Amino acid sequence: MKIIVVHGPNLNLLGTREPDVYGTVTMDEINATLSERAREEKVELVTYQSNIEGSIIDFLHANRDADGLLINPGAYTHTSIAIRDAVTATELPAVEVHLSNIHAREEFRRISYIAPVCIGQVSGFGVQSYLMGLSGLLGFLRNR
Repeated sequence: MKIIVVHGPNLNLLGTREPDVYGTVTMDEINATLSERAREEKVELVTYQSNIEGSIIDFLHANRDADGLLINPGAYTHTSIAIRDAVTATELPAVEVHLSNIHAREEFRRISYIAPVCIGQVSGFGVQSYLMGLSGLLGFLRNR
């Protein structure tokens, strides 16, 4: 089984970017934690980060052969119909994740264009959001 993980804009700055909101864990540490869990689950994991909307879309198109998608679209969550359309076009079961609780933040962050085309969303649990999202995605894939 192959799972792709997409980190959107500014997530490459995790660890130093607004640590009071996003914590001090880096994206590399998140990827290492996810990779360890994937090894335990005997799942191939491919991670990707881009600050560029079109690059994220190209990555999704190129990896349509995956079994599932774990995505933190960052700010594109609230703005990108194009990424939403790409998630739909891939037909991959997807889980949207966020480190912070987007529903408890600014009004504009409470709207996700991506969540309606996902099987679920996990937000507000820091790194655990990624692990819970991966666990939920694997459970969905194994039980369908």
